[in-house]
Amino acid sequence: MNTETTSQQTGGYELVSDNRAAVEAMLNYVPVPAPTMIARAEAVFVMVADLDDLGVWLQARGGVIHVSSAGDGLELWTLLTTTPKRGDGSSVPVRVSVPVPMGEIVMAYILAAVVA
Repeated sequence: MNTETTSQQTGGYELVSDNRAAVEAMLNYVPVPAPTMIARAEAVFVMVADLDDLGVWLQARGGVIHVSSAGDGLELWTLLTTTPKRGDGSSVPVRVSVPVPMGEIVMAYILAAVVA
């Protein structure tokens, strides 16, 4: 086994754990829904139930929304946001997603956050 590879893998696991801990800490004082959360080294991915839940995240944390086709009449709406800044000035990227039927009526404040 290569020590460089082991070091990189360990660092990746530590970063995943650190990212998860940062989001869990935020959830203790920011009341946003996070029924499914998957931590990765690059970001924490949260899946919510509906557009109302996405709107709660948008109002609490801000950010921009990307909309992409998910096929079969669905779109995937993803809010790109972050945790609050930590003591060292860093924050963790958070990606909050929800599948939405194409043509669904969407609240104006959510539509305003969609980027082209």
